[in-house]
Amino acid sequence: MPTPEFILSLREKIGHDPLWLPGVSVVVLDGQGRLLLGRRSDTGCWAVVSGIPEPGEQPAACARRECLEETGVEPQVLGLAGVTAGREITFPNGDRCTFMDITLVARASQEQVAATRVGDEESTEVGWFPPDALPEPLQESSRGRVAAALAWLADPTAVQLGR
Repeated sequence: MPTPEFILSLREKIGHDPLWLPGVSVVVLDGQGRLLLGRRSDTGCWAVVSGIPEPGEQPAACARRECLEETGVEPQVLGLAGVTAGREITFPNGDRCTFMDITLVARASQEQVAATRVGDEESTEVGWFPPDALPEPLQESSRGRVAAALAWLADPTAVQLGR
């Protein structure tokens, strides 16, 4: 997975020590209620689109950019479904970090759905799936993000905040 330059610069100074990083995930639905997922090239798991915002980049702009880069889809962001802190992750190179994830809900037009494709090296496949028939293996964090997005769609006041 490509690491943003600002993180590489930090890593030169702190090595593999833990970093607290912002993350943005976007649960994108089409007009039929299907979810957009990508199969991650690093783990082989299916997952919602996610990424790290550039310094100063707004979460919704990050979600649109990441989705366009990874899937060819530039969705319309509808709202905030959740904010949660994950567990510490250790990457294969030894880098350690914890993400504070901002989960957004978005819609894709039929034209955007037709444009869906693998956009970069972060995914090996992308596709649209009914919420009750998600592919396996599904990244565990994506389960919670999908649940939060579906809860938000049912009731836009139902923002999931980590406990």
